[in-house]
Amino acid sequence: MFRRRKDGAPRRGTPADWVVVGLANPGVEYRGTRHNVGGDAVEELARRLGATLRVDARLRARIAEVTTGGVRVLLAVPTTYMNESGAAVVPLVRRAGIDELDRLLVVHDELDLEPGRLRLKLGGGLAGHNGLKSISAALRSDDYARLRIGIGKPPSKERGADWVLSRPSAAARASLESSVAAAADVVDDVVRAGVDEATARLGAKGG
Repeated sequence: MFRRRKDGAPRRGTPADWVVVGLANPGVEYRGTRHNVGGDAVEELARRLGATLRVDARLRARIAEVTTGGVRVLLAVPTTYMNESGAAVVPLVRRAGIDELDRLLVVHDELDLEPGRLRLKLGGGLAGHNGLKSISAALRSDDYARLRIGIGKPPSKERGADWVLSRPSAAARASLESSVAAAADVVDDVVRAGVDEATARLGAKGG
């Protein structure tokens, strides 16, 4: 399913060059929380490109098909809860006809990064993130790209769940919104230039 087919069979679904998935919990009660910054970044890029994410019940996600720099991109935010993100990602990959998982970019929050910091990587560990765990289990692979948006660590380990599901103060929110905007820039860079080039550019900016 995720390797290039050698039998010449046509791709399934609407072809796309990239699938970009922003992780978030659904519902107004989670809007604006730290855990939802991945979804916020994808929403921001869609807005810049003049697109609106619309619910596709079969794909279990809100999606928009866009083109940037001549590259066809399927943007998506799952309508599943975070720990069930894989249930949306597999149908999205099928819909787009992605043959290689290095054309899948997952955007998500990261406790181990300070607010304002971004990290881009192809493959790697899951860092205890339930959304990534679900996606890797569903794909049976970790070989997809991830863009991590730093949200900082909670005051104590016991408050981890409360931290990610809480809304930051007004001052902290401004910093987080800046990170979301920067993440949208990086996503656009990835689909236009590739992970390696986008990683180099992000590093040159200080991440």
